[in-house]
Amino acid sequence: MPTSPDSSSRIPLRDFFRNPEKAVYRISPDGHFVSHTESYERRMNVFVEPRDAIGQGKAIRVTSETTRDITSYGWKNNTTLIYTRDFDGDENFHLFAVDKEGTNARDLTPFPGVRVEIVDQLEDIDNEVLIGMNRRDPECFDVYRLNVMTGAMELVAENPGNVTQWETDHTGAVRIAIRTDGVNSTYLYRASEAESFREVLTTNFKELLAPLFFTFDNSAIYALSNLGRDRSAVVKYDITNARELETIYEHPEVDLDSMEFSRKRKVLTTIRYSTWKPQREFLDDTTKTLYAQLTAKLPNYEITIVDHTKDEQTFIVRTYSDRSLGTFYIYDFAADRLDKLADVSPWLHENELASMKPITYESRDGLTIHGYLTLPVGKEAKNLPVVVNPHGGPWVRDRWTYNPEVQFLANRGYAVLQVNYRGSTGYGRKFWESSFKQWGRKMQDDVSDGVLWLIKEGIADPKRVAIYGGSYGGYCTLAGLTFTPELYACGIDYVGVSNLFTFMKTIPPYWKPMLESMYEMVGNPEKDKELLAAASPVFHVDKIRAPLMVVQGAKDPRVNIEESNQIVEALRKRGIDVPYLVKENEGHGFHNEENRFEVYEAMESFLEKHVG
Repeated sequence: MPTSPDSSSRIPLRDFFRNPEKAVYRISPDGHFVSHTESYERRMNVFVEPRDAIGQGKAIRVTSETTRDITSYGWKNNTTLIYTRDFDGDENFHLFAVDKEGTNARDLTPFPGVRVEIVDQLEDIDNEVLIGMNRRDPECFDVYRLNVMTGAMELVAENPGNVTQWETDHTGAVRIAIRTDGVNSTYLYRASEAESFREVLTTNFKELLAPLFFTFDNSAIYALSNLGRDRSAVVKYDITNARELETIYEHPEVDLDSMEFSRKRKVLTTIRYSTWKPQREFLDDTTKTLYAQLTAKLPNYEITIVDHTKDEQTFIVRTYSDRSLGTFYIYDFAADRLDKLADVSPWLHENELASMKPITYESRDGLTIHGYLTLPVGKEAKNLPVVVNPHGGPWVRDRWTYNPEVQFLANRGYAVLQVNYRGSTGYGRKFWESSFKQWGRKMQDDVSDGVLWLIKEGIADPKRVAIYGGSYGGYCTLAGLTFTPELYACGIDYVGVSNLFTFMKTIPPYWKPMLESMYEMVGNPEKDKELLAAASPVFHVDKIRAPLMVVQGAKDPRVNIEESNQIVEALRKRGIDVPYLVKENEGHGFHNEENRFEVYEAMESFLEKHVG
């Protein structure tokens, strides 16, 4: 990975937000071909080359997308690749296929306004995948068996209208359906596709029983569960009789994220979770040896296996850190041979970039709040300008990783604070539930308390604190400027919610089955009118006194453009000029390279003007 002497040099803005040189490497099941994405007409497209000729200039471009990047793709079999893309950010993803020579490109789901999701890639069946598609009803997804060679499609499971999740066994049979009334989840099970589903368990939406995969004999399941506990564990679960059989692993401080297995050897391999950094628990000696050999060759980096051959002998490996997007390698396990494929962003030198450090502080009501602080390289942690960057979701969490926005801001001299406020996932059910109906209240207090902690520690210049976030982070920005105007010198709202009433009315149709639980988590527009009105920044613009910039994608299906239009119009009616950047060909965040450049260049100027 590129390195250079330590420096606090000003890195060109576009170097942080350029398309990668090469990324998303994958390998064909037989190991004969390697694929990757790289830029073609400013869009990330798929290229394929023979494994025995890597780097010899024999890679051919097999896709020709010029409107949207391809970020999600893979090998379906040894001759065919499949990929998804949407249209101008509308998140109505279609499934496409193309031969490895770049011929016979086809849209397998050419239905306007329809969204497709992969239910099961059917790795042991060469030409078929299982997809979920809302063609029949925009609010729910039926399951189809799709032949990627012919386009032939067969309905496997018709959604009665309230199933939000389907699960398959190792043969690809649809065996579990999870139905919701918006608040309660009912688990439906069948022993085979020849039988009808029957109810086996009902849980409240606050309870987690998330199937991971079936046991290797297809008789039970492994699942993430917080039933009877605060933090989710991996358990073996008898789905037929709705009872936990065994706790595979649990951590005393955090929720678990996932568990993996070997399809070939039919053994459990690793469990993943995050404390302040990613962690693994090994369940299998072969996998432990694999990672030990890789770590010996790639010390000081996080290592992730992104793909492998069907015989599980050749692996595509990626490294990364908080200061590097990393490098892709190909690894021959038996020979213990590692060959470099490509650096993702060779123009960035990690020694010029900033370290992301974990922090904790106590909220005003006594909760321990975790987060990250990134300080500019070469600057003393004293009296610095700060950008507070609350994450979106809100029911996700910030993690230790490379973040181009954070690195860009730190390179410009700002300390960057990321806060896992209450409601952030990974810290247990109680911590998550403590966020219910707390938008603009205790959730906001957690962020404000982070700012006050920075000021108390002497790290932040109290007159030069900005707040910037996207989605819920955009809402948090608006709420910060509205409800704690004394804290912030300026704010940047990126696809954020301004009016909780209109937000609830404009969610995508396929979110509607979960609407009742959203009412419980955020507030009911009928029963909690005062609560939502008090927490909606658009009704309190008279309190805003710091400059605001707003960014919005016109095709955003999650946070409708009217959320941004409302706040901009309300402020302009008061005679306040609000820089407002809208892109017609974007949705929930800007993905096209030229649009990324434009928004971050505008942000840089805005922050320099108001925070300095």
